[in-house]
Parts: sequence; C-alpha cells; structure tokens
Amino acid sequence: MNIQTDSANSLLTIDDVHAAAARIEGAVVRTAMDYSRTLSEITGAEIWLKFENLQFTAAYKERGALNAMLLLGGDKANRGVIAASAGNHAQGLSYHGGRLGVPVTIVMPRTTPTVKVQQTEVLGGKVVLHGETFDEAYAHARGLEEELGLTFVHPFDDPHVAAGQGTVALEMLAQVPDLDMLVIPVGGGGLATGMSVAARAIKPDIALIGVEAELFPSMYNKLRHNELPCGGDTLAEGIAVKEPGEFTSAMLRKLLDDVVLVNESALERAVSLLLQIEKTVAEGAGAAGLAAVLAHPARFKGRKIGIPITGGNIDTRLLANVLLRDLARSGRLARLRLTLQDRPGALFKVMREFDNHNVNIIEIYHQRIFTHLPAKGLITDIECEARDREQLDALVESLGEKGYSVELVELG
Repeated sequence: MNIQTDSANSLLTIDDVHAAAARIEGAVVRTAMDYSRTLSEITGAEIWLKFENLQFTAAYKERGALNAMLLLGGDKANRGVIAASAGNHAQGLSYHGGRLGVPVTIVMPRTTPTVKVQQTEVLGGKVVLHGETFDEAYAHARGLEEELGLTFVHPFDDPHVAAGQGTVALEMLAQVPDLDMLVIPVGGGGLATGMSVAARAIKPDIALIGVEAELFPSMYNKLRHNELPCGGDTLAEGIAVKEPGEFTSAMLRKLLDDVVLVNESALERAVSLLLQIEKTVAEGAGAAGLAAVLAHPARFKGRKIGIPITGGNIDTRLLANVLLRDLARSGRLARLRLTLQDRPGALFKVMREFDNHNVNIIEIYHQRIFTHLPAKGLITDIECEARDREQLDALVESLGEKGYSVELVELG
C-alpha cells in the first residue's frame, strides 16, 4: 500500500475522531487530567498528566480497538477479529471483544512471557503462539485472516484505530483548553496520528511533539530521512517498532512539529518519578512523554504541556529494578569497591568510617581468588544506603584520606 499524504489526510478527520468518541462513550474510562506541581517545578514547564494507565486494561489502546470493532458489520463481527500483538492492543481487543460478543484471536510469538498470554486469555482472547519473532507472528496472523475469514485489526496503521486513539486529545483539550503543547509517545504512530488530527482541528497553533526511544528511532528516521540504527532492549517496549505505519507516517509528516529521542536513563527516571511523585505506575512507553521533557528541559521550558501516560503494564520485577537503579543514580544507593589487605581488623576499620558518616551497609562481598591483586590482597564490594549524594561523597572522601583505594561502581 503506497499512501500519498493528501489521500492519507482524507482517511482521518476530526469528524472521525468525534464519531469515535460518541461510539465508545461509556465503554472506556474518561481518565483524569491533573496538574503536577512537583514535576512542573522539576522541569520548568507546566505539566498536565492524562492518566490513560487507569483504563480497565491499563492502556489507551482499548479506545482504538473498541472503535474498530464497533464499525464491523454483523457478519464480520460474528466471524471475529484477529491481531498480532503481545501487549496492550491484545488486551484491549480481548476485553472489548468479550464485552461485545466478538470472537478475538491473538497471535503471539512463542517467546511471549507466560503472564502476557494469561492476561490476554483471562480477558477472553484466544491466543495462538507462532514463530520466534513478532514478524513471524504477524505473517501467521495475516494467513489466518484469509484462511478463517477473520478481520485483521492493525495495532496502529488503521484509520479506525487511530480515530479511537484520537479521543485522548479530545478529552485533554476539553479538560485543559489552554494547553499549548502535547508531547506524545510514538511507536507505530496510531496514537500520535489520532491525537494530532484532533488537536490541530481544535487548536491549530498547538505544538505537537512526538517521542521515541533512542534505540527505536523508526518514525524519527522516516520523517527526517535518517538511518539511525533501530533495535535493542528498551524499557519502552510498547513503542519499540522497527517499521512505523505507512498511513500514520504520511499523516504525521504534516502534523508533527518534531520528534525527539529519549535514552534509557531518561525513561527509567520518568517511570520512577511518576511512581514517587504522582503515585501512579507507568510502563516505559507510558512514561516516554515525561522522559522527553526531563531529557530536553530547554526545549520545553515555560510551555503548558499535556502528556498522556499511555499505559501502566510493567512487570513488577522490572519496576523494582527501575526504582533501585534510580536510587543508585541519585546517590541514595551505592556500591563501593575497596582494595584491602586480608588480615584481622581490616574490614572493621572500614566499617568504622561508615558508622562515622551514618551510611547504612546493606551487603558486603569479598573477592579473594579472582583478582589481579597479590595473594594477601582482597577486593571488597560494599552496597550501602545514604541520605543523598553529598553524604555518600563525604564518605568516599574520608575513606580516600585514610589511604583506602575506593571506586564507585557506576550504572550504565
């Protein structure tokens, strides 16, 4: 399919988004839109958050999935829909398909975590595991579409899906009409397309900024004609798309003012701040908008910004790691590596310095064998907890003054 920009524009209009809003009203949550005083102070911008992580399936995706299913004719609805997804699109389709009595089949790679398979099945979807990659699962889904006479619902490259996603912007601008910028996570482009169409029609001069993970700059490449590498293990797996949609790319080429990239540290910090400050759980992709404002403060300073928290489906163990890593970056958790002599009292003298500075020791690791040191030397790693970076720095300085070789083990 080769979509020209002009014809793409005719595929999705503000009328389509308004129609979607009327269609899905009452079946999705009209989520809160709140001002964050603390995040505004941190960033230098006026930050308004749209809590799409509080949808029933914890993501905005169900808006587009529901709109697409409600537009099916009777025979198509009876036959059912199919999609390839291991994430929020699968859950949105499964949940609303179950509500509407529309059979839903989801093809997932065999490598999909069991918890995601179970979540989709609990919501009523039939899961088919096929292939080792998403591309293989996608190809199989398109084959089953033909074989079984099902309707394929694309997660982003579909005007009906994008229209449903655009209802997020309708609500945001109704809740806070004087926003002058929206910062929108971009993966395949469905959310950004729907929201941008709606926002431009309501407020033509509003600034629209897309955000991608630095490891997956696919839309950034497409719109800027760049060839940055695309791939890697990103926290924002919900927007980790190697090839954005043709329809969405054609639309966003004219709608977005810019696309910015955020690294993994910024994504981790955003997830952590949303939990600590707003007491809300966001997945990596869901926190990408805030990550952009944190990573590029000069770009956003002084603006009144609407940011959708697009989803909250993050593995609890991964969330714990993100929070601990954020504590480490702030200096509240640390691992100090010391070189000591292996003799009685050596460790006791070091512990005395920790006590003097009121720094709590969490764990101690001795390494005597696999080191470059002589046989009487040892390396000791001490994991500790401090009040802040200044307290930790004072301890490290004191240890150095006492003649110890101290290395702060940094995060990547």
